[in-house]
Amino acid sequence: MCSVCGCGTGSVEGHSHSHDHTHGHGHGHDHSHDHGHHHHGHDLHFGHGPAGVEVAGMSQERLIEIETDILAKNDAYADANRKVLTGLGAFAVNLVSSPGSGKTSLLCKTIEALGEQPLAVIEGDQQTANDADRIRATGAPAVQVNTGKGCHLDGHMVGHAMEHLDLKEASLLFIENVGNLVCPAGFDLGEDCKVAILSVTEGEDKPLKYPDMFTASRLALLNKVDLAPHCDVDLDLYEKNLRRVNPGIEVIRISARTGEGMENWLNWLRGSLARKSGKAAAE
Repeated sequence: MCSVCGCGTGSVEGHSHSHDHTHGHGHGHDHSHDHGHHHHGHDLHFGHGPAGVEVAGMSQERLIEIETDILAKNDAYADANRKVLTGLGAFAVNLVSSPGSGKTSLLCKTIEALGEQPLAVIEGDQQTANDADRIRATGAPAVQVNTGKGCHLDGHMVGHAMEHLDLKEASLLFIENVGNLVCPAGFDLGEDCKVAILSVTEGEDKPLKYPDMFTASRLALLNKVDLAPHCDVDLDLYEKNLRRVNPGIEVIRISARTGEGMENWLNWLRGSLARKSGKAAAE
């Protein structure tokens, strides 16, 4: 939906940034329903048209036109961010998940385990600087981006946040997106890859319900595995469903609480950074 409404207006800790977006929602709703009887068991499926979404009063062609315009503007900002990061040989990870998956707790543990590795964090939430404060408590530099009613970060917001960070060469940049398994999937921030965090309490069918996010992700962290013995959960089915929507996705089972799987995650980060910084040095 965000790709047709252009909902992104964010503030970077005290700095408000406005965006000019054409919304085109000035239409009325007049639905007349005369049902003489009720049908049960009928499912309604919207979003099967070329645009992948339906908005009352708008044609599929108009929706595609709006989406193309919004994403083209975002991609220009994302490309500028990517050039900065590539020049530094920095590896950027866009952390995506539903709310409550354990993103921030896992990120705090990751930062602590990485020790002296140069890194920085951009925190995205609709309101508060709570998560950025948690990150700063680890000693890592962090910038909070509040999106207001917006439900995802975009390339423009991230670009402004990067201006407030002293990014180092061969560093890691963690971008913790707003908790949302829908809208962040479609917006490039200039990152090297998306990493989806999925907690074991969310249900094995979550990848099937929200396929776009997991299709867009290079790695899935199956988090809170320490809770698996206490839940009616099938970890193998989680992985099977992840690979149904994205056959090439890597999966790491992990627990921020016990440390299980942390070394695999850290090795993945270090290897990804080494490849990126090595390529930058060679050029």
